[in-house]
Amino acid sequence: MLIILGSDHAGFELKEEIKLSLENQYDIVDCGALSFDKNDDFSKYVMLMRDNFDKNPTAFIVAVCGSGVGMNIGLNKHLGIRCILGHSEEEVIKARQHNAINALSLSGSTSIDDAIRMINALISTKSLSGKYKRRMDEIEIK
Repeated sequence: MLIILGSDHAGFELKEEIKLSLENQYDIVDCGALSFDKNDDFSKYVMLMRDNFDKNPTAFIVAVCGSGVGMNIGLNKHLGIRCILGHSEEEVIKARQHNAINALSLSGSTSIDDAIRMINALISTKSLSGKYKRRMDEIEIK
């Protein structure tokens, strides 16, 4: 399983903790930031994650910025990426089941324990079929 991981300066510390926690379980592509730079822009890392997703469309994406909102907006503007701003494991499970999300955006202030629970829920939860798939197919950009 491949995880595409990215952050700006405000999410850098949590991204590094996530990478350390998961690197023995999953293949990880770290799109940066690769060092702390208080003047970097989240948009740069959104573009790198989107480019990597195009090469690996079955991968999951985990993005971290100050609020998580900028990354969430940027990722959702790309064909095939369905991202939520994660607040709880239960929310991620439901979004994965009902909406087939494949990306998770987190606030840099999220605890590492909560982040890992949400990431594991994203990866281990199966999307439901039937009416849930039909609904996602209906709104998919073609």
